[in-house]
Amino acid sequence: MQEVVLFLLLLGVLSGGQALHLIHLPAMSKVAENSPPETSVHMFAMKLSASLSPVVPGFPLIINSSPLTRAFRVNWLSDTDFEVVTTGMEQLDFEEGPHIFDLQIYVKDDVAVTDLQVLTVQVTDVNEPPEFQGNLAKGLDLYIVEGTKPGFVYQVEAFDPEDTSQNLPLSYLLISPSKNFRMSANGTLLSTTEFDFEAGHSSYHLIVEVRDSQGLGASTELHVNIVNINDEIPRFTNLTHMYTIPEELSPGIIVAHITAEDPDDRGFTSFLLYSITTVNSYFMINQLTGAIQVARRIDRDAGELRQNPIISLEVLVKDRPSGGQENRKQITFTVEDINDNPSTCTKFIFSIMVPERAARGTSLLDLNKFCFDDDSEAPNNRFNFTTPSGVGRGSRFLQDPAGSGKIVLIGDLDYENPSNLAAGNKYTMIIQVQDVAAPYYKNNIYIYILTSPENEFPLVFDSPSYAFAVSELSPPRTQVGRVQVTDKDFPQSCITYSISAGGASQQYPNIFWINPQTGELQLVTKADYETIPVYILRIQATNNEDSSSVTVTVNIIEENDEKPICTPNSYFLAIPVDLKVGTNIHNFKLTCTDLDSSPRSFRYSIGAGNINSHFTFSPNAGSNVTSLILATRFDYASGLDKIWNYKLLVYITNDNLLSGRKRAGALVETGTVTLSISVIPHPTTIITTTPKPRITYQILRKNVYSPSAWYVPFVITLGSMLLLGLLVSMIVLLAKAIHRHCPCKTEKHKKTLNEEHKERGHGGNNADEHSL
Repeated sequence: MQEVVLFLLLLGVLSGGQALHLIHLPAMSKVAENSPPETSVHMFAMKLSASLSPVVPGFPLIINSSPLTRAFRVNWLSDTDFEVVTTGMEQLDFEEGPHIFDLQIYVKDDVAVTDLQVLTVQVTDVNEPPEFQGNLAKGLDLYIVEGTKPGFVYQVEAFDPEDTSQNLPLSYLLISPSKNFRMSANGTLLSTTEFDFEAGHSSYHLIVEVRDSQGLGASTELHVNIVNINDEIPRFTNLTHMYTIPEELSPGIIVAHITAEDPDDRGFTSFLLYSITTVNSYFMINQLTGAIQVARRIDRDAGELRQNPIISLEVLVKDRPSGGQENRKQITFTVEDINDNPSTCTKFIFSIMVPERAARGTSLLDLNKFCFDDDSEAPNNRFNFTTPSGVGRGSRFLQDPAGSGKIVLIGDLDYENPSNLAAGNKYTMIIQVQDVAAPYYKNNIYIYILTSPENEFPLVFDSPSYAFAVSELSPPRTQVGRVQVTDKDFPQSCITYSISAGGASQQYPNIFWINPQTGELQLVTKADYETIPVYILRIQATNNEDSSSVTVTVNIIEENDEKPICTPNSYFLAIPVDLKVGTNIHNFKLTCTDLDSSPRSFRYSIGAGNINSHFTFSPNAGSNVTSLILATRFDYASGLDKIWNYKLLVYITNDNLLSGRKRAGALVETGTVTLSISVIPHPTTIITTTPKPRITYQILRKNVYSPSAWYVPFVITLGSMLLLGLLVSMIVLLAKAIHRHCPCKTEKHKKTLNEEHKERGHGGNNADEHSL
């Protein structure tokens, strides 16, 4: 700091004349803590330099402070008078902030003459009132559960800025006295009574004040809320205990309304839950409104109500689903009887099946066994039956005696009778069962009488036997034929067709399928004439009561559907280039067979690969055996022939016995054979390529290896023979060695062995010579 001041003074001297300097500085000044903005701290003046140059705008100013702060600034009073004031940007706090600030005040005029002085500012302590901290300063909500015993409620605490350790005594008191609360000098809030939410106030407003030893104080608000608890049982408000209702009320009708209130819900809409604890099926209660409604039909003439028309219920009201207060009330309902039961029956629709040959006078139905009246007293429980009405009743059925409900047969029910067929063999009667007393309830009874047909006629096929024919080329699902059976019985029952026997082959258990509804016979798979030419089937028809069967013969029509098969199917041949025309190449022959064609039906032709028509077959038709013949010679020298390896595709067609016109429409099968033929040139043969104008290319083929050349099998055969001869020679030598070293031989044996050895010696020499 001193170095900066000396530097600035030196600048003033060097500038010449009297230097610019600040008056009344350096100095020490005081300011109270918590001073508001623009509070005057220190006034000073400035003496201009000898040049009288004005101060640069913005100066003087505080260029530095220790400690660093933004709490002070310099205000202009005149061109030469200034004042240091507080800014309010930082709070001056004696208890928590610095006590002394060193402010460096710097001034500068237009000719760069400067001065720097230090103002020391001391912050003085001011007595501040106590403060409530946090939420307590803004006011606090406290809660006391009703029924709580008098005693401690809350500990109020305040803070005195002049004593952070809180050693100075603070006193607390209630500004608004209350008989229900008191406060100790140390800030403890106590209740003096036991609170009842339903009987008294639900909240209290208290003002608490705190004071320090010098009498400065602060206050805050406490809102004490009494928490309502569920401690009161609900009370029923309606006093009715007995109700009278008529029977047969519709479900959902309200027959009583139970109301209650909850003292705990004072000032609010009660939320109570109602229920019926008595086990019953007649009534239900709305758990929110207490309305009792009819749950199901109330019939005084049935069940327990027939003897005792009184229903007792216990209604429970609770102020919460579980764990709350509850109350109970007994109520009774007396059910009044009314004449509400019509004559009724356990069944109102009767379906009677009567055989078509039933005798006249047969009793069909007695309605008295099914009808009744549930009214408990006469004449409400008496009834009769009206005269029947409906289709066919007059000539076939009768109620005997009238009004008795007994139905008897008086007519003919033959199923095949045209008049009965016209009625569909179905008859309808409508009879009413009716009360004999007002209000004369009645119910309709519907009687449906159906004639049950009997199986009087057998099933008959329209033919005693059937014969069908189908081509062996026919695809699956081809219709073979149809069988049909007739039944004179009515109604026409559902007839089902099935194959009971026949129709199997070696590959398939069923060659045929019959439509069970139509009798149409179809192929399941192709039939093969060559395997089985004729099938004998047994077809059965049944209507679940009767059955009949018939024989069906299916003839398989032979067709040309088999391809010729030849051996060998493929072959490799090697021929010399100078083979004579007409030669059977390597005595090669084709032997062909066809399951559905004669040997004379074969015709042979060569397709792709027979370039320049060098090859042909003889005979080319009319036989199942043919030979491969060289038809034309090879000409490589002139360039006519260019390829040495031929791949022939041979066609074998079974249409030789057909005329030209029949071949176009007939079914013909063709087999194929593949032949590979290699032409072996002479070792010195010159093969000339296709000549071009004025240029001739000649290639000498000499000692060139080819896997298809004629010498390859020759070399392999020769090598095999040499190896075999060497193996035989080694076996002979081994036999000689064994005989030579055997000690148990007699002289005769030795002589024989010597002779044999001599003979084999010559043979061995010959073998060696042969090997060489």
